Amino acid sequence: DKTPYFDSTVTIINLAGLSTVLDQENVTFFAPPSGSVNKAIIGLNRYLKFNGKDTVSKLDQIKPEVWKNVLSQYIFKGSNLLKDYPQRDTVSFVTFPGHNYESYSGRIMNIGVIFNNAGGVQYAGYRQLFIGYIPDLSNPQVALQNIPVASSDIQTNNGVVHALNRVKHTFGFNTSRFIDQAVAAGISPATP
Repeated sequence: DKTPYFDSTVTIINLAGLSTVLDQENVTFFAPPSGSVNKAIIGLNRYLKFNGKDTVSKLDQIKPEVWKNVLSQYIFKGSNLLKDYPQRDTVSFVTFPGHNYESYSGRIMNIGVIFNNAGGVQYAGYRQLFIGYIPDLSNPQVALQNIPVASSDIQTNNGVVHALNRVKHTFGFNTSRFIDQAVAAGISPATP
């Protein structure tokens, strides 16, 4: 597969009108790769086809405000490297819960570092950054979706990028929520 890893991501950043935010403001961006975006579009098209509607063939058919709202969940004010985030342990969540951060869209997301074990020594292994989508803010530990970062601490002129794992992630964290937003906003017909 020779497809650029972030081509769809760059397209939706521009469609969302967030390129100035990412280029000029001091932010941390958990970058969803194109494969994650494509998975969300496949889910949307399945829904549209099932309901007898035209499918999406171009990303600009989805309204800019939908892209902005969903993509803003991945952007946080300030520059944070892996070392700046607290420990998270999914087995011992009470002791190591990570930390809840407010995204650019105002969505509360849980971010933390999992300290893996090495040679039988607890927490002595490599460290991996995770962003967690909280489906129910009144009960934040239930159905928390933990998305691993594939490559962390990519430093830019004005912030930090953490690239998400494409295999374990669908853009928007919750496909049905993404579909609901896209359909509610209205999908434009494809222009040649």
